[in-house]
Amino acid sequence: MMMRTILWRYVALRFVGTILMTFFACFTLIYLVDFIEILRQSAGVEGVSFLKLATITFLRMPAFAELTLPFAALVGTITAFLRLSRSSELTIMRAAGMSVWQFLIPGVVIAVLLGVLSITVYNPLAAAASAESERMRAASLKRNVSSLLKGSDGAWLRQNSADGPSVLYAANTANQGLFLGNLFILQYDEADKFLARIEATTAFLKPGYWDMTDVLVVRPGRPPERYGKYHVATNLTRAQVRDAFGSLFTVSFWDLPRQIELAEKAGLSATRYKVQHALMMSRPLMLAAMVLLGATVSLRAFRFGGIQTMIIRGLVVGLGVFMLAEISRQFGVSGLVSPWTAAWVPALVACLYPLTALLYQEDG
Repeated sequence: MMMRTILWRYVALRFVGTILMTFFACFTLIYLVDFIEILRQSAGVEGVSFLKLATITFLRMPAFAELTLPFAALVGTITAFLRLSRSSELTIMRAAGMSVWQFLIPGVVIAVLLGVLSITVYNPLAAAASAESERMRAASLKRNVSSLLKGSDGAWLRQNSADGPSVLYAANTANQGLFLGNLFILQYDEADKFLARIEATTAFLKPGYWDMTDVLVVRPGRPPERYGKYHVATNLTRAQVRDAFGSLFTVSFWDLPRQIELAEKAGLSATRYKVQHALMMSRPLMLAAMVLLGATVSLRAFRFGGIQTMIIRGLVVGLGVFMLAEISRQFGVSGLVSPWTAAWVPALVACLYPLTALLYQEDG
């Protein structure tokens, strides 16, 4: 029993090392790509240092990299088993009477533990970092408002108020949409006649109005007017603005139940929050499924050949699982299936397929 425990610990360390190595490789690659995009967006913006841009990008990365955890588990498992197989350690384990199920236990346990830690510890930290990144980005990347219509970035919102209907555009959002940066508002009267264009550097949602700073107001037939402070009435509530502008990246696992409750009390759809919560709850099972899938294509001894073909086959199947999970998530967000169905069915399918394959390979 002691020897088996030592062996399990050894295999578990191999899994931890390869999975984390793959995860940080994905993190670095995403960082470099996103940093280039941030540099492009900051072109022509004065007063923004290279270090600040690097910090903004770094704070965005944990939330993006979290999406690569299943891929890291799959590639990490394949790498771990290939190393054990190449050094003949798997052969020795089998010769000692250990079945595939016995040396798969450490990998599955590690995957489940990583899944639990990712949603209870890593995700809240990533959400807080993403929220801070949005705040810094909204405050730093101040672009020319008049050119915003040409881009695809930002968010649109229509509102009604005592001032009449209006259309609001914000280039940057933070604090779940309660803070807007680089925005303009097109105001109309009840007959949909254009009244004014309002441009502002920042806007904060207060009860019943937007509190804006550094404002330029342009009305037909009148010269532009500048104000340090300016208020625009709104009938939007905090819950409605969060639903329109809020990013799921900035909502932690522990805050999702509260966001669901707030959205439902405000009469808004909480489906995307419910789907996100269900996806996080199913993550440990999905990571365990990726370990099992990786095992099906990497347990073959090197002397039998065909390793490259099996690895490619495993990666293709893994890609298919990711596509199935994304399609199922879209079905859940659109309301075609329940959130729990959207989250758990792909995880169960991803788990049952490699289990069937392993049973066929090992037990006939």
